[in-house]
Amino acid sequence: MAIQVVILAAGQGKRMYSALPKVLHLLAGKPMLEHVISTAIAVSPKVTPIVIYGHEGEKLRAQFAHLSVRWVEQREQLGTGHALLQALPLIHDDDHVLVLYGDVPLIAADTLQKLIAAAPQNGLAMLTAHLDKPTGYGRIKRDQAGRIIAIVEEKDATETERAIREINPGIYLVPAMHLKKWLPRLKNHNEQKEYYLTDIIAMAVAEKLTVEAVQPAMVEEIAGVNDKLALVHLERFHQRQLAENLLRQGVMVLDPNRLDIRGEVKIGREVIIDVNVIFEGRVVIGDGCVIGPNNIIRDTTLGAKVIVKTNSVIEEAEIAAGCVIGPFARIRPGSVLGTEVHIGNFVEVKNSKIDHGSKANHLSYLGDSEVGKRVNIGAGTITCNYDGANKHKTIIGDDVHIGSGSELVAPVTIGEGATIAAGSTITQDAPAHQLILTQQLQQRGIKDWQRPVKKAK
Repeated sequence: MAIQVVILAAGQGKRMYSALPKVLHLLAGKPMLEHVISTAIAVSPKVTPIVIYGHEGEKLRAQFAHLSVRWVEQREQLGTGHALLQALPLIHDDDHVLVLYGDVPLIAADTLQKLIAAAPQNGLAMLTAHLDKPTGYGRIKRDQAGRIIAIVEEKDATETERAIREINPGIYLVPAMHLKKWLPRLKNHNEQKEYYLTDIIAMAVAEKLTVEAVQPAMVEEIAGVNDKLALVHLERFHQRQLAENLLRQGVMVLDPNRLDIRGEVKIGREVIIDVNVIFEGRVVIGDGCVIGPNNIIRDTTLGAKVIVKTNSVIEEAEIAAGCVIGPFARIRPGSVLGTEVHIGNFVEVKNSKIDHGSKANHLSYLGDSEVGKRVNIGAGTITCNYDGANKHKTIIGDDVHIGSGSELVAPVTIGEGATIAAGSTITQDAPAHQLILTQQLQQRGIKDWQRPVKKAK
C-alpha cells in the first residue's frame, strides 16, 4: 500500500494575532509544520509528502526549502475538502491518502501506523477520540450497531449531536480512487459555506464501505493549535514527555517540569540535569556530566564529566572532558576547550581554542585567541581583538601566567612560560620565559627572572 501524505496548512490563523503564518509558530524549537512533515516522512519514507499552502505561502516554502516536499497552493480558503481537492492531480489512483494538518503538531508516527494497519482493503480509516469537553470538534455519529455513519460539524449540530463526546480530529486514510470520485461532489450547504472533508464519511457509508476508527494513545496527539494558549499547552505537554523519556533512559532530570529541549539531544550515562535548563539545536552530552540550574546550551558537544555551573550560556562550542564552566560564564560560537579547562564566573570566550588545563576563573574576555596548556588567565584580563575594522588573533603559549587587569592588544604572541605582570598593556610580542611588565606605556623584559613557587602545605 503506497501512502501519500497530504498536509493541510493553508490557514491564516487569525486567533494567533501574529503576522507569522500559524504553522510557522515554534513548538520545541521547530515550526509546527516541521513536526508534521517529519512524522509524514517517518510514516511514508518512500513517497514525498504534499503540503497544501495558502496564506503567506512563500514564507512557508522558504522556511522548508531544505526538506523534500511537494507544494500545492490553495488560492481561496474554501474548506478542508476544497484544500484536499487541490492535491488530486499529484495523487496516483492506487495510492492511499493520509490526511494530516500543519497545526496538529504532535500526532505520533506509532498512532498513524496503527491507523494504516486498521484500514480496510477498500474502505476508510480515521482517528477518533473521546473528550469530556468536546467543544470545537465535529461529532462522530454511529448507528445502533456502533458503526460510524456520519460526522457533524459543531456549528451545524443539534443539541443532541453536540452532547456526543466522540470527536473527529480530521485525520483520515482514504483510497485515492474514492477521493477522486467524492471530492468534486462536495457541497457547501452549511453554516460556514465551506466544502467539508468530513462529508466523505457519509458518502462512504452510502456506498456501504467500512469506516474503521482508531484512537490515539494520548489526546494531545490530535490537539490542534488555534491560539497561543493552545500552543503553550502543547509545548508544556511535549516538554514533559521529552523529560520523562530521558528519565527512562537513565538521565537524572531533577524536575521534568523545568527542562526545555528545543532541538535534538544525545545524552550519555550518569548525567544530572538541574532545573531550568534549555537545550537548543543539536546538543551532545557525554557520560558523567553535571548541568547546573538556569543554563542555556545550544549546538554544543560536551565531553565526559563536564560541569556546567549555574547561569551559563554555551553556544556552538566543543567542550572536552573534565572542563568546568561557570557560574555566569559565556562560551560563544567557535570556541574549543581542551580537557580540564576552567572558565569561571563572568568570563566570556569567543572563537578561541584553549588547551589542556588552562584556567580563566574571573571577569575576563578571550576572543580570537589560541591559548596553550596550563595557562593561568588572571581576573580582568582582556584580549583586545578588534581594531574597529578587523579582528586580530592573540596567541598564548604553554605555561604562561597572565596577571590580573592585563590587556593583550592583538595581533600579539605571548611566548611559552612568560609571565605578564598585573595591570600590563601588551602591544608587542612577549619573549618566552620572561617577566613582562609595562610602565608609562613602555614595555621591557627582565631576563633570568624566576617565578615564585608555591610552598608545600
